[in-house]
Amino acid sequence: MKLPLPFRLVVYTLLVFFALYFLFPFFWVLVSALKAESEIFRYPPAFWPSSLQFGNFIKAWQAQPFATYTLNSVLVTVLTTLGQLISCSLVAYGFARFEFKGKGILFVLLLSTMMIPWDVTMIPLYMEFNLLGWINSLKTLIVPAFFGSAYFIFLLRQFLLGVPKHLEHAATIDGANAFQTYFHIFLPIMKAPLTLVAVLNMMTVWNDYLGPLIFLQDRSKYTLALGLAAFKGVHELQIIPIMAITTLMIIPPVIVFMFAKRSIVEGISGAIK
Repeated sequence: MKLPLPFRLVVYTLLVFFALYFLFPFFWVLVSALKAESEIFRYPPAFWPSSLQFGNFIKAWQAQPFATYTLNSVLVTVLTTLGQLISCSLVAYGFARFEFKGKGILFVLLLSTMMIPWDVTMIPLYMEFNLLGWINSLKTLIVPAFFGSAYFIFLLRQFLLGVPKHLEHAATIDGANAFQTYFHIFLPIMKAPLTLVAVLNMMTVWNDYLGPLIFLQDRSKYTLALGLAAFKGVHELQIIPIMAITTLMIIPPVIVFMFAKRSIVEGISGAIK
C-alpha cells in the first residue's frame, strides 16, 4: 500500500535529519584533520578549512610505526574472522540439523556464556595464556576465535532452522555425507548471515582496545587501536594528528560495511533465496 504524500515527506525529512545527525561527528573529525594548526582552536569554529592540509595525514602516520600497527590489526582481524566463520558455522550446523542426547542442555549452556562479562574471564584467560607462553603474542587475540562465539552460533543456528529439510534429504539420496552436505549445500545458503557475522566480528576486533592492552607488551605487536591510544598519550594536546589517525582508522570498517550492507540486511532478516 502506497503511503500518502504528506506522511512520506515527514518520514523522509526525519530520516534525512537523523542521517545528518549521526554523520556530523565523522564529518567534523575529517574536517579537523584537514585544518591548519591556527584554525583548529578558532572561535567560532570554521566548518570548512581555508586550505586543505593533506600533509597532516602523512605527518601523523610517520610519527609512530602505524604501518606495523595496521598490519597487526589486519592480520588479527582476518584470522579471527576466518576462525569465527569456520567454528560458528560448524557448531550452528550441528545444533540446527542434528538430533542427539543432551542437545537442549548443551545449547542452553552455550547461551549462558553470553551472560558472563569478558572482564570476569580476563584473569583466568591471562593465567592460561601465560601458562602456554603466549603473552605478548598475537595468538592470544587470534586463537580464541577458532573456538566460536555464542552469539554468532545462535545467529547462524536460527537461520539454519528455517532451511527446508528436503535439501539435506536430496543430498543424502545423492550420496553426500554430513560434511559434504554442510560444505556444498548449507555454506552457499548461509552467505548472507556469514557476511553479517564477518562484518560484526571485523568491527569488534578492529576497534578492540582492552584485549591488546592486557595481552600485548611489545610495541611491535600493537594493533591500530592500541597504537592510537599510545599516540594520544604522546600527542595529548595536538588535536590534528589525533583526528588524522582516527580518520584513517575509520575508513576500513566503513568500506567493508558499504560493500556488505545488502548481505547484512539479508542476514538480519533471515532471507533465503
